[in-house]
Amino acid sequence: MDELKARIHSFESFGTVDGPGIRFVIFMQGCHLKCKYCHNRDTWNTCGGMLYTINEIIAKIERYKNYFMPSGGGVTISGGEPLLQVKFLIPLIERLKADGIHTAIDTSGNFLITEDIKKVIDLADLFLLDIKSINDEVCKDLTGVSNKNELAFAKYLSDNNKDMWIRQVLVPGITDNEKDLIDLKNFIDTLKTVKKVEILPYHDMGRFKWEKLGSKYPLDGVPTATPDDVDRAKKILGI
Repeated sequence: MDELKARIHSFESFGTVDGPGIRFVIFMQGCHLKCKYCHNRDTWNTCGGMLYTINEIIAKIERYKNYFMPSGGGVTISGGEPLLQVKFLIPLIERLKADGIHTAIDTSGNFLITEDIKKVIDLADLFLLDIKSINDEVCKDLTGVSNKNELAFAKYLSDNNKDMWIRQVLVPGITDNEKDLIDLKNFIDTLKTVKKVEILPYHDMGRFKWEKLGSKYPLDGVPTATPDDVDRAKKILGI
């Protein structure tokens, strides 16, 4: 197990927005989507990041356990896209569970449900599922891929009694269409294990990362989402 390594982009020791309580967040390296609003553009490269063993990661987590455990928190595995390194996640989550630590996975869910994916779903306590857009054409334009796998992923979580939070980034003129939001609400209503629905307002604070990598920022000129935009979306979704 010690020889098994994962590519990690970075760590955050006191996360407060990536699951319940205070979270130790592991940002894994690599992503197969090409989200135009991505604020972690530097996590896409699957050959980037630093290599860590499970023992090295556990040692980092243990230093902060006395801070996040009393808050009802735990460890959130984010990215990038953590499920790209699924064979590493299985023993990592097994170690965390053995230590009594709550685990959450922040994912697009844009995967076929393989045996390894099933194992991770069985092990983890919570999934933060980022539905890019319920409208498949919008999703393809925004991310480069269809939403069919991520919607099937959500259904699988529900069918297997796995808790999830549904998240959507609200991009003015792209993901704020009223019909699409109504369709999203209707889809969420078919799921029985959704514990929370979050609207994340679009911002362009990750623009500098695109430019630093020599890439043109795809949403140049798109306004950031205002509190009124978010309130409108929440009202449509009934949250």
